[in-house]
Amino acid sequence: MGHVRSAAVLGAGTMGAQIAAHLANAGVPVLLLDLDAQTAAAGLQRARKLKPDPFFTPDAARLITTGGFDADLPRVAACDWIIEAIVERLDVKQALLAQVEPHRGADAAVSSNTSGIPIADIAQGRSPEFRRHWLGTHFFNPPRYLQLLEIIPTADTDAGVVDRIARFADRGLGKGVVVARDTPGFIANRIGMYGAARTLELLADGEFTVEEIDALTGPLIGRAKSATFRTMDIAGLDILAHVAADLDRRLPGEAEHGAFRLPELVGALLDKGWIGEKAGQGFYRKERTPEGSRILTLDPASLDYRPRQSPRLPAADAAGASEDLAARIRALLQDKGRAGAFTRATLGRTLVYAAETAPAIAHSTGDVDRAMRWGFGWELGPFELWEAVGVETICEACQLPEPPAAVRDLDAVRRARGPELRILRSARDERPPVRRNAGASLVDLGDGVLAVEFHSKMNAIGGDIVDMLQAGVREAEQHFDALVVGNDAAAFSAGANL
Repeated sequence: MGHVRSAAVLGAGTMGAQIAAHLANAGVPVLLLDLDAQTAAAGLQRARKLKPDPFFTPDAARLITTGGFDADLPRVAACDWIIEAIVERLDVKQALLAQVEPHRGADAAVSSNTSGIPIADIAQGRSPEFRRHWLGTHFFNPPRYLQLLEIIPTADTDAGVVDRIARFADRGLGKGVVVARDTPGFIANRIGMYGAARTLELLADGEFTVEEIDALTGPLIGRAKSATFRTMDIAGLDILAHVAADLDRRLPGEAEHGAFRLPELVGALLDKGWIGEKAGQGFYRKERTPEGSRILTLDPASLDYRPRQSPRLPAADAAGASEDLAARIRALLQDKGRAGAFTRATLGRTLVYAAETAPAIAHSTGDVDRAMRWGFGWELGPFELWEAVGVETICEACQLPEPPAAVRDLDAVRRARGPELRILRSARDERPPVRRNAGASLVDLGDGVLAVEFHSKMNAIGGDIVDMLQAGVREAEQHFDALVVGNDAAAFSAGANL
């Protein structure tokens, strides 16, 4: 594990307090500072009331000590990692780092949780030694629950510092670490926001309802059940608009000018304060009636709320009958109706954008895939989808005369993924199971690794799975070097089959 025995978090707002909580979850004593001790203490109290809970247990909060920049900044001298998580203003961040530098321990890493300000710019004016220990560490909200941590070194950052923080984040915090280039939006927000902007365009044009878009952008294409608009309501439309505006300002030369400029509909919702769950309404609104509560949906044309409507998308229903994600997306891209038009204009264009942008924002196509899976909950990343769905299919659907350079050599794309957890489905495609019954299979993952895969209903554990677990142990002892237990389902198991 990386050498982090104590940490300081500067800023006790929503993100800072939750980052402090997750460090405490890992058993790390944390100094949580804000403008003054009262502000920091209030931030910690808010974090303790958040749902979902940022703490593993209530006792973890005891590892957090609060204080103020005005009196307690010298105490960061004892910390191995100092994380800045204050307001997204370059001048304010630079001023705080100037105060931090005299107190930084000789080997302490200092990082920013900014979601978009250039990491190198924040450290301008700091000493060469400070800049050697300076990097970006972009946590995703909520930090305890979202796996992605983007680490963004600058040209001055010492490689050993990057390695130390990456190893601690991986092994100590349970993070999926992706090292990104210092470019606008880094990796996940750059691609995710591009897709969100395309989706909002179609809603604002009145071509699709909120319900139809959520039906087309959830589990059907390998995304979360919250799909597009429930996710936006949870994240907050104000946050979305801030990130999009920053990308629009910092990417004036994008091939599609204004690609991150959101439609006027978003501005109208912001003006009304309808920013999502924290305001009580956004694209959806919960209303209490004498009969109970009900969910209403925004009509973007009138800005009124109406009862929810079931989407009528026969092509989506037909595609959804398949259990294979690639087959579902292939069917949607090739559909000649409304569902196909939507999928080509949103997912199709996003896959093309990811392929065209990857060399500038990431060190490998595998990093792009991991960033989108861990940060945005994609079942398969963009390049995994290029491979699974088919380069020819996507190019034809998006009317590309030739594939983007990044996907012309799929063997190189596979190599770029590097070592990581194997997807059981791909292993099954390569070779038949070693043994199988109704509840589980023994799957040869290659490299001397055997897997016991559950495939009972809801992966409930019954006698057949227990038998296969025992068979797996015997088989591994005789013919393999390692045994793993798992499955590709969203939930590992529903428990014992009683």
